[in-house]
Amino acid sequence: MKKRAARTVFIVSFLAPAVLIYGLFVAYPVLQSLVLACYRWRGVSAQRKFVGLENFKKLAQDDVFWRAMSNNLWLLVAAAIVMTVLAVGLAHAMQTSGRVARVLRSVYLFPQVISLVVVAILWMFLYNPSFGLIAGLLKVVGLGAWARPWLGDPQWALPAVGIVFLWHGLGFFTMLYSAGLQSIPAEVTEAAGLDGAVGFQRFWRITWPLLWSVKRISAVYIVINVMNVFALVYLMTQGGPDRRTEVMLTYLYEQAFQNSQFGYATALAVANFALAMLLSLGLMFAFRRNPEDAK
Repeated sequence: MKKRAARTVFIVSFLAPAVLIYGLFVAYPVLQSLVLACYRWRGVSAQRKFVGLENFKKLAQDDVFWRAMSNNLWLLVAAAIVMTVLAVGLAHAMQTSGRVARVLRSVYLFPQVISLVVVAILWMFLYNPSFGLIAGLLKVVGLGAWARPWLGDPQWALPAVGIVFLWHGLGFFTMLYSAGLQSIPAEVTEAAGLDGAVGFQRFWRITWPLLWSVKRISAVYIVINVMNVFALVYLMTQGGPDRRTEVMLTYLYEQAFQNSQFGYATALAVANFALAMLLSLGLMFAFRRNPEDAK
């Protein structure tokens, strides 16, 4: 009994600081947000009026909120598909020892280390329809008629921002899949080759299932990154044109710091948090069991 008590005290003493910090800086702000979402508050006044679920009812009837949520989900689907395909492809390319692989290993993390503000300004110049690099290249190859104000075109603004989001985050996910590929035992791929599995068949039947844990981490990270996207959209388009690039956090910023509707903005934050948690829990449930364990 004494040994068990001593072991319990030892474990609690080590966990207590982390639990205290987590409770103070994560759990308490979340609970505080749930409370503030039930008030009508301008953010600077000491007076707050309790309105119950009025902010959430207003949220359910807000067309801009649903537009922002749909844009977040569009970015999520696009990022999940395109990011995964590109990251796996680049990770595979870097497994070789050729010159191309060496170049990729030296530059693939470059976008990740650049400040997001610099990334936004850089791509705004690239997208400029008058002197941007993209418009210039289109004119050089005889496709000048395709040049357009990408960030000002309602049809192309969200895909344009999505491309920048993918470019900036691709290096991290490439690193994840590269580490996953390196963790696959060489004898597994050699045995697959001896059994006649080559090319895409070997990748789909052997390599892809063995990346199960990396896929789970990657999927959750994509959800977190997409639901937290703010600076890139705000700097490049501020949610325009005509709300076509509005995401939940840019709309939250507008309601809180431009319209001084902090209670409603907090309800937006709660909705964003709830959606991110539901998506993450759904992915964790979908990836709850390694298919290789059942074999």
